[in-house]
Amino acid sequence: MSYQLIFEAKAVKEFSDSFDWYEDQQEELGNRFEKAVYEKLSEIQKYPERYPQKRKPYRETGIKKFPFLIVYEFDKLKNTIFIISIFHTSRNPKYKYTG
Repeated sequence: MSYQLIFEAKAVKEFSDSFDWYEDQQEELGNRFEKAVYEKLSEIQKYPERYPQKRKPYRETGIKKFPFLIVYEFDKLKNTIFIISIFHTSRNPKYKYTG
């Protein structure tokens, strides 16, 4: 079963800002970042309970080759996954779940 993904505004901004930063660093690096994020989102969408709850109700998983986590909440009853954050791991961890 595949679940609906809903992105919080914070996650959209983090993703967009990070894409832009990587693209400024090296041509096509932003596209590689984008592809890695979409691959992980696809895994989350197929198997949302695969990744551990680090702080209830939030789950998180790393993005391959980039220092980021995807933080999300899975609502099984609504068949929905809320993407809370696309979080750079060098930031203070307390901001993973809030603005």
